[in-house]
Amino acid sequence: MNPQEVVQFAKDNNVKMVDYKFLDFVGIWQHFTTPVSEFDEDTFEEGIGFDGSSIRGWQPIHNSDMLLIPVPDSAKIDPFIELTTLSLICNVIDPITREGYSRDPRYIATKAEAYLKSTGIGDTAFFGPEPEFFIFDDVRFESTCNQSFYAVDSIEGRWNTGRDEYPNLGYKPRHKEGYFPCAPTDSSVDLRNEMVEVLQSVGMRIEASHHEVASGGQCEIDMRFDSLVSMGDTLQWFKYIIKNVAVRNGKTVTFMPKPIYGDNGSGMHIHSSIWKDGTNMFAGDGYGGLSKMAMYYIGGIMKHAKALCAFTNPSTNSYKRLVPGYEAPVNLAYSNRNRSASLRIPVTNAVAAKRVEYRTPDPSCNGYLAFAALLMAGLDGIENKIDPGQPLDKDIYGLSPEELKDVPSVASSLEDALQQLRDDHDFLLKGDVFTQDVIDMWIDYKTKAEVDPVRMRPVPEEFNLYYDI
Repeated sequence: MNPQEVVQFAKDNNVKMVDYKFLDFVGIWQHFTTPVSEFDEDTFEEGIGFDGSSIRGWQPIHNSDMLLIPVPDSAKIDPFIELTTLSLICNVIDPITREGYSRDPRYIATKAEAYLKSTGIGDTAFFGPEPEFFIFDDVRFESTCNQSFYAVDSIEGRWNTGRDEYPNLGYKPRHKEGYFPCAPTDSSVDLRNEMVEVLQSVGMRIEASHHEVASGGQCEIDMRFDSLVSMGDTLQWFKYIIKNVAVRNGKTVTFMPKPIYGDNGSGMHIHSSIWKDGTNMFAGDGYGGLSKMAMYYIGGIMKHAKALCAFTNPSTNSYKRLVPGYEAPVNLAYSNRNRSASLRIPVTNAVAAKRVEYRTPDPSCNGYLAFAALLMAGLDGIENKIDPGQPLDKDIYGLSPEELKDVPSVASSLEDALQQLRDDHDFLLKGDVFTQDVIDMWIDYKTKAEVDPVRMRPVPEEFNLYYDI
């Protein structure tokens, strides 16, 4: 749609309010709303001012004025707000230069797409994430100077087989056996179906939904792949809809990678491919049916994987999932079919479906930044012909320490990932996609706001281990 068509769309749907959405630096959707009487075609040219100093990781107070410019093609009717509301995703603009704001994640993703085209390697990068999440019935947490606790609960939790539930019917997924028995053990079928219907109502193409491995309400809903920026938009709508459908059903959803100890965490495997003139450049006659270009793309991801973790696994909680020897793929190897490798080549005979699946990322990430960083790493591999070495088709979890010693791994903590990013980010600066300011602010913000607070706080398990020392 163009601006004129969006205005007409609002009239045709008897819109009362207009909601402007944009992403903060870390990855949470922000918004504000105006009456439709304040909305017209000029809004798309003039923009709407707001205070950038109140957004995490953005402007200082003395230089805080910013502009939002709505994206016409993003226009949708918000499925949750009672008054009919037009929702618009916005780009963040510097009001002085009228250029995109360097710390706007959507702008970074847009520049990554432009850089791909400038290289001549391809004209479109497709991404298909698979975000997993937990549906809980209750969540409580607190962290103060003298106490700290969290408690999550799910009617499906295996830990509740002995609870008096008036009556307890006993159908709760066994530990690591949630993938995926039918109802009544899978009690979230109707809720997932409602989520799928709402996702489809905003134009999203959903391919499948199912329970996941963990007990306690872990699920996955898979969406159709799309180009980089469009998929960044879609992932934001996905999280927004999943959370709000859960809330209106008296449930709560988290995309935390590891909310439950001892069971599977939530990952977000990311499928990607590069196309040019309607041709999949990853299809070929090499290993797994991939081209040499795809192999170099894998080589680039493997070379920069530790630094990529700062964007693909950007929370301290991410590394409760990324533990060697457990279910999450931490070993930097590639393989056809082998799901213990961090990079998998899905088995398919369809040329259009040839792609690379990176299995390390998790859904705590900012999609725009994660997809852009992955693309830049892959392009660096292609441009420099980085050989990923030989595939590893063995079960990595069953390898001996001697066999594992030459297999590299991803970052071991968020602190480690940020240090790796500090040492290895030149590939991200190409084409001015990520600026030095963005890299520096990401490292600074994540260190001060997340790494240091977690590092300095006692946790309950330490009292269990050390109180009587």
